[in-house]
Amino acid sequence: MKVYRFFFMLMLPGSLFTACSPTLSPFTQRLYDNYNWSDEDLKRIQFYVSDDIVMRRELGTGSTEITSGKVRVVNGRQVEEIVIRRGTPGILLFKPKENRFAVSFEDGGESRYLVFGPNPKASDRYVLLASEWRKRTGTVTYDGRKFDVDADDAFATLMLDMKKFNKLSVESRTAGGRKIN
Repeated sequence: MKVYRFFFMLMLPGSLFTACSPTLSPFTQRLYDNYNWSDEDLKRIQFYVSDDIVMRRELGTGSTEITSGKVRVVNGRQVEEIVIRRGTPGILLFKPKENRFAVSFEDGGESRYLVFGPNPKASDRYVLLASEWRKRTGTVTYDGRKFDVDADDAFATLMLDMKKFNKLSVESRTAGGRKIN
């Protein structure tokens, strides 16, 4: 009996945290169309990223300006690396064009964003978009600089907490009727 009580006491705090955590769902074109959100509505939505996104750019011999990443040496070359971890919250800055979202995951300027859009091959989920995909890498622009991302990052999806949207808000009143004076 003591073993069960001990196990229960260990599991209780973990279950309390998961009960309070957001219920994240992929942001899809269908969801966007069903809710018919305006640009202002979208700017009030807290987005999250589904998977890690790792951006890298090789630093030339004369180029040593680092914006927000870490400098690493990979195969004898200096590389700037910026990582956006899974679950990182982000906000919509603007829509570069229809069905494209510029989402920022960090402070430090209006040019620190990544572009997401619907991908028919991924059930119209809003996934990371690159300006170009070549075999195993893609090119994204971040903070005004070109970075390479792995092809796996193409499946990084925008997520949102559906608990907030699934709460039905009903405004109700009862008519009192009208009589002739």
